[in-house]
Amino acid sequence: MNRLDRVFGLHAVARLLERHPGRVRKLWLQQGRQDSRAEQLRKLALDAGIAVGLRPVADLEQMAEGGVHQGAVAEVVPAPVLDEGSLPELVRKAGAAPFFLVLDGVTDPHNVGACLRTADAVGVDAVIVPRDRAAGLTPVVRKVAAGAAETVPFVQVTNLARSLRDLKDLGVWIVGTEGEADKDLYAADLKGPLAVVMGAEGAGMRRLTRELCDFTIRLPMQGTVESLNVSVATGIVLYEALRQRR
Repeated sequence: MNRLDRVFGLHAVARLLERHPGRVRKLWLQQGRQDSRAEQLRKLALDAGIAVGLRPVADLEQMAEGGVHQGAVAEVVPAPVLDEGSLPELVRKAGAAPFFLVLDGVTDPHNVGACLRTADAVGVDAVIVPRDRAAGLTPVVRKVAAGAAETVPFVQVTNLARSLRDLKDLGVWIVGTEGEADKDLYAADLKGPLAVVMGAEGAGMRRLTRELCDFTIRLPMQGTVESLNVSVATGIVLYEALRQRR
């Protein structure tokens, strides 16, 4: 039997029930809670044939391991990790303007989890990482992502450079981020088919990755610090892209 993960929080659980009900094994709701949002989750689960149980708030807090559960915890089969063979289908399903996040060698699982969470918030179609020298979809990543690992496709590729070339062949523009770029984030066109590449903590993008970018951008830095944490920088770039794409 597959190991089960837990997704908690009203929004995360609702999205999971709407998009991937087949992976949900059971929904636990807070005992005594009878508001409209809890009722919506209960109806979504029952319509999908998913068992619904009630637990006191203390039990839900234990199940969520300190996370903010908002009265809802789902037991789910973990999302599968995809490979490079999934890229054409992901591009096709994304429609006219695919939107991808590429993490080039980000090794800290907390940063990867935080990036996944932001990717979910802005509607990224998939997060792509190299298989080697990078954090995969570990239990820590899943926990930090707070449900986003169950809704955003996670792609581990054997050869990142080859996968970037494949994306370019599929009509996706590759934009990298680096402090030395000539173009300011807010002067860049981030609409259309796009893959945003964020480099590793400290080292940035690898040389071959940089060479495959159609253009690079930098975050304007007005203070004394030279760089930002990769998950913070990712949030800034993705939300600017979202602003332009809305």
